[in-house]
Amino acid sequence: MTGASARRAATACMAAAIAATLLAACSRGPPAPPVRPTPDVSTVTATPRDLPLTFEFLAQTQSSQSVNIQARVSGFLDKRVYTEGDVVRAGQVLFLMDPKPFRAQVDAAQAQLNNAQAALDVAKFDLDRVKPLAEQKALSAKDLDDANGNFLSARANVDAARANLETAKLNLSYTTITSPITGITGSAVVADGSYVSSSNSQLTTVSALSPMWVTFSLSEAEALRYREEVERGAVRRPAGGHYTVQIVMADGTLFPETGRITFADPGYNTQTGTFSVRVQVANPDGLLRPNQFVRVKLLGAVRPNAQAVPLRAVQQGPKGHFLWVVGKEGTVEMRPVVVGDWAGDEWVITGGLDPTSVVVVDGTLTLTPGAKVNAKPLAAPAAVARASPAAVVQGAPKEPGLAGPHLPARIYFASGTAALDANAREALRSIGNGLAGAPYVVEVTGYVDASGSAQRNKELAERRARAVRDALVATGVPPDRLRLAPPASIVGHSDAEQARRVDIALSPR
Repeated sequence: MTGASARRAATACMAAAIAATLLAACSRGPPAPPVRPTPDVSTVTATPRDLPLTFEFLAQTQSSQSVNIQARVSGFLDKRVYTEGDVVRAGQVLFLMDPKPFRAQVDAAQAQLNNAQAALDVAKFDLDRVKPLAEQKALSAKDLDDANGNFLSARANVDAARANLETAKLNLSYTTITSPITGITGSAVVADGSYVSSSNSQLTTVSALSPMWVTFSLSEAEALRYREEVERGAVRRPAGGHYTVQIVMADGTLFPETGRITFADPGYNTQTGTFSVRVQVANPDGLLRPNQFVRVKLLGAVRPNAQAVPLRAVQQGPKGHFLWVVGKEGTVEMRPVVVGDWAGDEWVITGGLDPTSVVVVDGTLTLTPGAKVNAKPLAAPAAVARASPAAVVQGAPKEPGLAGPHLPARIYFASGTAALDANAREALRSIGNGLAGAPYVVEVTGYVDASGSAQRNKELAERRARAVRDALVATGVPPDRLRLAPPASIVGHSDAEQARRVDIALSPR
């Protein structure tokens, strides 16, 4: 066989092999698509429950008493005797004016009084001599009238001189200018050595720091919506309408004291369509300063029988918000929903969900309608660590069958503060949810370590107890079931870290 013949034979064999392979492949049909694993998802059941409702507003601080310090007399300002920007006490000296002209006026007024008193004595002697002689007809009635008139005139001159002396002494006292209140001082408006008169009598200001006012505005639309929700039962006001007010600082930290609403403007501002609401809050450490921008949170209202899901469960598409819901067959479907307000880290769902809907929270990125999933309940948040600056330590249960976290429990605080951190608030939220329906009074008792004065420790312990109480109220615990119990000893423990705490315990009604 020649070389050409051999190549033709090899080519024919190769073509026959390829044809056989293609025929075999066609007989088996197309390859099966790869089997996709069933995705795992975390779910929650949208069971209706009472949700605490929080209103949040931008606000501004305002001194509850701001006093303009003004000179009451004209004269030269000797010197300023306070440090600008310092906190001063009521009665503390702020400015001294030149007293010499006013001392001279006092001396002159005293001399006038002495002169008038001497004239009065002479008039009295004359009247005493004339009166018996007139009665004996030795002198005329006119002589008696003149003597009596001179006496009355002299007595009036004494009264006028005495009043002038009091005025002069008062003006002299005005040369020492003191603060009428305890508060923080402003800058001095008039320099030392300047002449002060009615045209430049303003010297400085003193603004009270405690209590502090915090004002915010409520729009007409917000007020009408809130009223409508209350009337149809979608919102329940706190008992007595007494909201607990928390203040959030500019850096996001929570102010340790809670406030209360003390005034609401009865009329709307015609230019802005809002009315002002004023909150009063204790500010013992002077952390809040006038004209500071903060945020206020109003706690105590409740949404009864509301449905809420974690924020991350809510998706948004071209047609609005939707959720992934797991059906009875273990398949998922997209469910359009109507969303309401945020409640902490949850979103209130006002329409589109059944009371028993199982909502997918985690694992939504790969889902498609009708896909089968392995649904697992969302894991509860991890327990609070003891190392946290404000942490919870739960004791043994007092009563069997109590839902949620058992009591007693303890909330620990950092040194010198009554602020609750995020971990402590999460723990208190769990405790508050566990107290739902329990027929008990909750006793809250604050403690401190041994540092600090007795008065300051007493105030700090009370502030810590109030902070825990207000946090429990925010979770929906009725305020009438919370009682601040005085401690047997305000120092909670010989170990400072163990002493800085609040105890939460149950007692029968």
